[in-house]
Amino acid sequence: MIDLSFLANRRIAVMGLARSGLASVSALVAAGAEVLAWDDSAERREAALDAGAAITDLATADWSTIELAVWSPGIPHSFPAPHAAAKAAQTAGVPLVCDIELLALANPKARFVGITGTNGKSTTTALIAHILRQAGMRAEVGGNLGMAALTLAPLDADGIYVLELSSYQIELLAKARFDIALLLNITPDHLDRHGGFDGYVAAKRRLFERLSPTGAAFIGLDDEASRGIAAGLGRPVTGISVDRPVAAGIYVENGRLVDATQGSARTILELAEAPALPGAHNWQNAAFAYAACKALGVPADAIAAGIRSFPGLAHRQERVAVIDGVAFVNDSKATNAEATARALACYERIHWIAGGRAKDGGIASLEGFFPRIRKAYLIGESAEAFAATLDGRVAHRQCGTLDVAVAAAAADARGTGGVVLLSPAAASFDQFQSFEHRGDAFRALVRDLAAATVTGGAA
Repeated sequence: MIDLSFLANRRIAVMGLARSGLASVSALVAAGAEVLAWDDSAERREAALDAGAAITDLATADWSTIELAVWSPGIPHSFPAPHAAAKAAQTAGVPLVCDIELLALANPKARFVGITGTNGKSTTTALIAHILRQAGMRAEVGGNLGMAALTLAPLDADGIYVLELSSYQIELLAKARFDIALLLNITPDHLDRHGGFDGYVAAKRRLFERLSPTGAAFIGLDDEASRGIAAGLGRPVTGISVDRPVAAGIYVENGRLVDATQGSARTILELAEAPALPGAHNWQNAAFAYAACKALGVPADAIAAGIRSFPGLAHRQERVAVIDGVAFVNDSKATNAEATARALACYERIHWIAGGRAKDGGIASLEGFFPRIRKAYLIGESAEAFAATLDGRVAHRQCGTLDVAVAAAAADARGTGGVVLLSPAAASFDQFQSFEHRGDAFRALVRDLAAATVTGGAA
C-alpha cells in the first residue's frame, strides 16, 4: 500500500467505491486522514465503512469542510452532465483528482511513464513493464491496467511506475509529473464524456501538460489528431509511425523496427520474431515500448530480447489453443469495429465470431476485410444488424450465444488450417459482465474442445 501520511488529519472525500476507490479509502484511513465516502451501491458503501470511512452522501455534503476529492474516473464531472457531488465540489473550489495523482505525490523520487491513446494502451503498458523487468529494473504497472494505483509497491529513485491512462484519468491529474509520455493514437471514442471529439483530443493532449520539463514526449504520427498534437506541442517530440519512415524518429518498415533518432537508420529487430505481437497495430505498440525503454536507459539489444519474449495480454489476440491445425484466438477486448479490423488484418481463412451490444457504425467499416472471412458466427443483440451488413458478401450463421458459435465455427474450420477468431466488434454487456468475462468464457469453451479432441483421439 502507498503511504499517504502527507494527507494525515485532512478531510478528504472519496467518490466511487469500486476497486480503486476502495483502495483509496484504505490508504487514506491508514494515513490518518478523515475520509468521507460515497457510492450508489450499498454493498460498496458497506465495504468502505468496514475500511474506516464515514459514509456520506457527497451530493448533499458540506463541501466547505472538505479539502480534496478523490474521484472515480468513471463518474462524470463535466460532460454529459456533472454528477451532483461534482457540481457541489466545484462550487466550493475543492480539487477533483484520481488515485494516480496521490500515487505521484507520494512517490516523488520514482520515475513515471504515462501511456495513453484510443487503442493499444494496455499492450504497450504491459510490454514496457515486461522489458524493464527482463532488463533487471524495478517496475510497477497500474492506472487503467492491473492493480489499483494505491495498492502498488512504493518506489524510490531506482523504480519506475508504468501507468496506462484513460482520458478520464488524465482529466483528474493536477500536480502529477511524468518523465515519459506516450500518445499512441486517437480515434473517436467516449465522445459523450468529453463534449465531442475536440474535447476528447484535448483530454489526451493534457498528458503532455503533466510532462516534466526534461521529460520525453513520444507521439504516433499515423492519425491526424495525434499529428496535430505533435505539431502544436511547443516542445521536442519523437514521432513514431508504422506507415512511413520518420526522420529522427522510430518507425516500422517492411516488418522491421527501425530507430532513426541518432540520424542514421538502425534496424532493432524483425517483428516477426515477436509471435505475441502480430499485425501493424502491435508493431506500433512495440515501437512505443522500444522508445520508452530506450529513454529509460535500457540497451537496444535488451529491449529487442524483451519484445521477443513478451507473452502477450489476455483477451487481445490471445492464442488460446491450436486444435487439428486450427488456431483459436481470443480477441474479446475488440469492442468496436476499429479494434476488430486490426485482428482481421492479421489472419486468413477466418471463422469469425462477432456480435454483442453494437457500437455506432456497426461493422460496415470492415468491408475491406470480408474476403478474408470464410464464415461469420453471430451472437448477441447486434446479430441481426451484423447479418444485414454481411448479407450477400460473407456466409454467416445466427448463433445467438457464444457456446453455439464456438461449436459451429470449430466444426466448420476443422481441417482448413485457418483461424477461429473471437473479435466481437461490439460491447459485451448484453450477455456478459465484461469483455474479460466474455473472453474467459471463450477460453473455457476452447479448452473443453481441446479436451474432447484428445479424448476422442485416445479412444
